[in-house]
Amino acid sequence: MKTLYFDCFAGASGDMILGAMIAAGVDPCALKEQLALLDVQGYSVEFENADRSGISCTYARIKTEHEHVHRHLKDILKIIYESRLNASVKDRAAQIFSRLAEAEAKVHNQPIESIHFHEVGALDAIIDVVGAAICFDLLGIEWFLCSPLHVGSGTVDMAHGRFPVPPPAVAELLKGAPIYSTDIKGELVTPTGAAIITAVCKEFGPLPAMRLEHTGYGAGTRSYEKFPNALRVLIGQAHGLSNAETLLMIETNVDDMSPQILGHVMDRAFTLGALDCYFTPVQMKKNRPGVLVSVLCNAEMKEAIEALLFSETTTLGIRTYKVERRALERQIVRVETPYGPIDVKVARMNGHVVNEMPEYEQCRAAAVKANVPLRSVESAARKALADFKEN
Repeated sequence: MKTLYFDCFAGASGDMILGAMIAAGVDPCALKEQLALLDVQGYSVEFENADRSGISCTYARIKTEHEHVHRHLKDILKIIYESRLNASVKDRAAQIFSRLAEAEAKVHNQPIESIHFHEVGALDAIIDVVGAAICFDLLGIEWFLCSPLHVGSGTVDMAHGRFPVPPPAVAELLKGAPIYSTDIKGELVTPTGAAIITAVCKEFGPLPAMRLEHTGYGAGTRSYEKFPNALRVLIGQAHGLSNAETLLMIETNVDDMSPQILGHVMDRAFTLGALDCYFTPVQMKKNRPGVLVSVLCNAEMKEAIEALLFSETTTLGIRTYKVERRALERQIVRVETPYGPIDVKVARMNGHVVNEMPEYEQCRAAAVKANVPLRSVESAARKALADFKEN
């Protein structure tokens, strides 16, 4: 499995990630060509050699024209999704910016739609985030891991005032990740760096067993004496990685509810963020037929799902237990068919494709519009995917 390991001994920022990826083998011309598909103006990207305490690094220098706008999340997502980038890059970049917006909303106690970005909404941050997503795609990275993150120490001046390191948004983004501080002064992990790493990494810890293929060092802006301010990435083939995650299963039995309300409960569970929800026919005490309601979710969703079940069903009690889920790596590939564009979900295991499935709702809508059998559209999508892979 093509694996990337972030070695964050000096923290991480968006430009450090870009520099490290170039140093690790991404063609800078290919990156610039892809960035041009964003269809935005007023920036330039150059990559320079830099020395950080004797280590040769790559510094990503992003220059932008002065802007007078504060973008909301919807503005940034509009730029991303109206671009000509491929679907997987768009989705990854959108995921990263959504994490940033969620963190800002939590810190400022505001709805996510009212959050406007300051530094992270500027054009250079958009180039950092989208550029990182492009680099991951160009190198075909399938799995991401990260070391504990060195966050720095002291204080940092921001738009809202002076804050301790790590500042509030970074601390929110790094929830669940191992962090540490030393006597090195300054903000070593930026919001953009934290958002990129926590959006793609499902595991944090020591370097895994892997056949190393490339290393790269991305230079930070500041220089320290006898401290290499750089991000190191290590890329190679790792086998036997565990992509298992621990989730919660929340269940309850009901035997006196309308099926219509059960359908409403399922819709609400998915809206709240449940990963799965399903009903199982069961035989309850006194031989009454009933329904087992099962909701799979992340730990942070526990209270919201329990509140939903208590308020919307007739249950008087709920069971919760931990489960382990292992999921295949998935990528969405958009292909052009005679019936219009169709997204195909491609699943991989250890780097090998094990399943390819055209999106049902898109195929159904295209079949209805063209007045053709559904299987004709699905077949066309599979053929288009095969042609895409050959080219």
